[in-house]
Amino acid sequence: MECTIRPAREDDADGISAVILRALRETNARDYTDAIIERIARSFGPETVRQLIGTRTVFVATIDSRVVGTAGLDGSVVRTVFVAPDIQARGIGKRLMAEVERTARERNIPALTLSSSVTAEAFYARLGFRTVRDSYYDDERTIVMERELDDAP
Repeated sequence: MECTIRPAREDDADGISAVILRALRETNARDYTDAIIERIARSFGPETVRQLIGTRTVFVATIDSRVVGTAGLDGSVVRTVFVAPDIQARGIGKRLMAEVERTARERNIPALTLSSSVTAEAFYARLGFRTVRDSYYDDERTIVMERELDDAP
């Protein structure tokens, strides 16, 4: 399984959207209600993803030509980190986050923040992120986390 991490292109939007929607509905569903999942899913259709690619730094993980993961960097905020459910727990999310951190260091960003789902909190904690506070949007709980990049140039 050869995985490549690269900057996203506009023509990746359909694949990125599919990965996000599958991960939400299959992985995050154990921690969130169907109503919350569907509300979040409405924000990640292909056209919206295409717009995000144009406004922030977005990376994709591919195996062969299949998009299997994505992560974004918007200033110092990590956004939209998802890996296809059938390929999770194989280091792809960790590789995507390493690319986000490498990019942040190149840009002299001293710390990264993110809003983690309940589902991904342990993943980010293993990468050195610490919990800052809980955040709520109606009944949707996310965890605001932060990591200083000590070795930023």
